[in-house]
Amino acid sequence: MKSHRNRKPIRRGLRRPFEWLGIFLGIVILGNMPHRLLFALCDFMSAVMFFFDRRGRTLALKNLRVVLGTAAAGQPPYLVGAKLAPPTRQEKLILKRSYRNMARTIGHVFWTSRRAMKRAASVATFSPRCMEVLAEHKPLVTVSAHMGCWEVLSQLVHLQGRRMISVAKDIGTPAMTELLMKSRRAIGQEIVPADGAFRPLFEGLKEGADVGLLVDQVVKPANGGVWVEFFGQPMPVSVAPAFLAAKTHATIVVAWSRPLKDGTYRCEFINLYPWQKGTDVWRRTQDCIRDLERVIRRHPSCWVLNYRYFRKQPNEAELKQLAERKAKYRQAETNA
Repeated sequence: MKSHRNRKPIRRGLRRPFEWLGIFLGIVILGNMPHRLLFALCDFMSAVMFFFDRRGRTLALKNLRVVLGTAAAGQPPYLVGAKLAPPTRQEKLILKRSYRNMARTIGHVFWTSRRAMKRAASVATFSPRCMEVLAEHKPLVTVSAHMGCWEVLSQLVHLQGRRMISVAKDIGTPAMTELLMKSRRAIGQEIVPADGAFRPLFEGLKEGADVGLLVDQVVKPANGGVWVEFFGQPMPVSVAPAFLAAKTHATIVVAWSRPLKDGTYRCEFINLYPWQKGTDVWRRTQDCIRDLERVIRRHPSCWVLNYRYFRKQPNEAELKQLAERKAKYRQAETNA
């Protein structure tokens, strides 16, 4: 275990020049491509990545079977040594499309680093219901996941003349992170680092700005996460959307951007949670996760499958607390 930890910094150091090269080429090349050619290149790169990424394919297949409900019952999804049957033809098709969707989304980030407003407006639209929600509610805490083109959702909100604040995690060195954030800020939205994000998000909401958060990521309880049930598995996720909405009386809207056959996106409304006095923050967090889960079950190929969503397991006390919360949650649903 110790030798494995010692090798990590070495691998990161060796990988860094290639990351810099990838970002540079992304900005210079992808940023100057026609949209159709961009997608063709992204599709080619996703096919190459899918072919060589054996570990990622295995992880994606395990996650997919959790989503589809075909994973081995009673076993943690990433049980070491557990035998994994080869993917069926349908599973393989979903995995390939998931890789393709991820590559297209990354390509979109670089593509909109130039002429951002015009380009984002040309490839994405809001559904009529989303437009109604924007007209009726301000500020909004927009909750989504890494599905569809998650980046365009925030861009479209900004294009409606609203101030939009999103969060970004560090990637590689601080300089590398800043370069990527600069690309994402090209359209005019505000991007704040994940570390220390609460204050600017809170102040922004108080000033009437909208906030966009992706919640399908592991957040340790020590860092502000809570254990919820996600596809029948325990997973610690950020409580930030529900907590911020409770503190600022903002409305939570759960939404996503659906990829269409012509290569464009339509941002769609999933659910709406206006502020209510005494709202239980855990319950609202579980509500949002359930909403996203419902869409992912219908469109698993639109979700980033090769991420270790279920790598953490709760301890005995956390598992007991989660069981008690789930029981109350289900009772409340029955009474409703």
